Order: sequence, then structure tokens, then C-alpha cells
Amino acid sequence: MAERIAVEVVYAEPGRQWLYQVSLPAGSTVMQAIEASGIAAAVQGLQIDPARLGVFSRKAGPDDVLSDGDRVEIYRPLTLDPKEARRRRAHEG
Repeated sequence: MAERIAVEVVYAEPGRQWLYQVSLPAGSTVMQAIEASGIAAAVQGLQIDPARLGVFSRKAGPDDVLSDGDRVEIYRPLTLDPKEARRRRAHEG
């Protein structure tokens, strides 16, 4: 019997989060976990950007191989550039 790994796939918006646990064959990739979770169909308007993926808060690519217990994170695009946010706070304060 082939070895299997358990991973979580997560996505969050302000006020709501989605967490799916999936079982995959050993050697599966980040993108395979996302596809197996079905999260793209569950979250209306979710677009998976390969540049905005991570595993336990560390940048990951869609072809990175997962280990048992990993947490795949799908990140949202920034709504405000961090430099601009600092400028606004400095101007207000």
C-alpha cells in the first residue's frame, strides 16, 4: 500500500477562513493539495496565484513537494503597499 500524507489547505479573508484537511499520496505537490481540497470551488472568486503560496508562512512554489502535517497557505494580494501605509501613518501622526 502506498504511503499517504495528511496536509491542510487554508485561505482567509477578513472575517472568514477556510481550512480543508486532505490525504494525498507521498510526494504530492502544493498545487495537487490545493486541487484535492476543492477550495477554489468553495471560495467564490478565489484565484490561485502561484506567486502567493506558502507552507507554514514560508514562500512555496506550486511544484514544491509536501511532507506529512504541512499546512499549505493561499495568500491574498495586498490591498495597500506597505511603504504607502507607512507614509500615510507618518503624515497623520
